[in-house]
Amino acid sequence: MKFMITWRTRPGFYNVALQTFLKTGGKPPQGLKTVGRWHVPGSILGWHLLEGDDPTAVAEHVAEWADMLELEVNPVIEDTAAAEGASRVVKK
Repeated sequence: MKFMITWRTRPGFYNVALQTFLKTGGKPPQGLKTVGRWHVPGSILGWHLLEGDDPTAVAEHVAEWADMLELEVNPVIEDTAAAEGASRVVKK
């Protein structure tokens, strides 16, 4: 399963979050793989796409950053899976 994490740096924590990211690379815990990460240049906004089957690992990763970042986690699916689900409804 894939999880899209949207993050915004909490007010007053930009430098701490940046230093932590530069030091650790923001690696997710075991059981998760980074598919991609995107940053808005000069902004406090970004996205981290993770893949894995362990929601506990997702919770662990979010907890590691929760003091510095406001985080929103959404499970996401690709077009083929979305189309398959939608076709089940349309065919009814």
